[in-house]
Amino acid sequence: MIDPVRKRLTITCEIVSGDEASILDQLGDADVLVSMAFTKEMAAAGNRLRLVQVPGAGLDRIDRHQLRPGLALANAYGHEAGIAEYVIGAMIALTRSFQRLDEKLRAGEWESQWSVATRAPPLWPELAGKTLGILGFGHIGESLAQRAHAFDMKVCAVRRRAQPGSPHGLIFVGGPERLDELLTVSDYLAITLSLSAETRGLIDCRRLGLMKPSAYLINVARAEIVDEHALYDVLASKRLAGAALDVWYRYPTSAGSTAPATAPFHELRNVIMTPHVSGWTEGMLETRAGVIAENVARTARGEKPLNAIASAD
Repeated sequence: MIDPVRKRLTITCEIVSGDEASILDQLGDADVLVSMAFTKEMAAAGNRLRLVQVPGAGLDRIDRHQLRPGLALANAYGHEAGIAEYVIGAMIALTRSFQRLDEKLRAGEWESQWSVATRAPPLWPELAGKTLGILGFGHIGESLAQRAHAFDMKVCAVRRRAQPGSPHGLIFVGGPERLDELLTVSDYLAITLSLSAETRGLIDCRRLGLMKPSAYLINVARAEIVDEHALYDVLASKRLAGAALDVWYRYPTSAGSTAPATAPFHELRNVIMTPHVSGWTEGMLETRAGVIAENVARTARGEKPLNAIASAD
């Protein structure tokens, strides 16, 4: 992010960088920290800090209890269009079995009505008329709902608090009390909510069992929202038709190969696996760099940052 931010800065400032350990020695003179994490050690080292700027939307690695008076916290979005496009693409790829068809045709096998002396395969379902359930209805959820409507899908959502009077075209936007209903009616479930103590393990064995066997799950939020082994079990036993997973239970901590989970999702043919890239787009980078640069300038002027987050009580 350094070069894109530097290009957009409107004030003169020094930029230093490092990992979460090495940056500690640099924080004594810093006014702004741009980081996905904020720890007790960072708070102690950065006694001059005036802003902790998260370069993404997620706050699950921010210890908000370490925010002293006068130290602001802000995050950045800009990833909603890219992630919404990813979800739409994943729904189509899963429904139409692109992976399997590609592999078979590369081997010369035509799984289609064009094969000779072979019965034509069943007709493919369409997204039109299907129900998309969105778990988490913030920037990403709203962007996804707009695109799903273009495919003539029915859309419902659950968020932290119910939204009185559903937005145009949505069946409902309910609170947590409607989660089981959302899971029951959804042909596709997109998970877009943030990770917290309340959402960790929210989709467990019981709730996965509420979903249709023909349904698909797409997780672009945080892996820990869904119980890892319960998810693997329903996919392996075909009690869930398939999943697209862009977020994982383990991430690299050093160079080399890193398995993204303890369960062998890589062995399942009904799972699309991507390495947390659904929001990694040109539009995201441009938007976030602009927000970070603007918030550096606002901090210098003593103004409230864009996307300010209230500190923990």
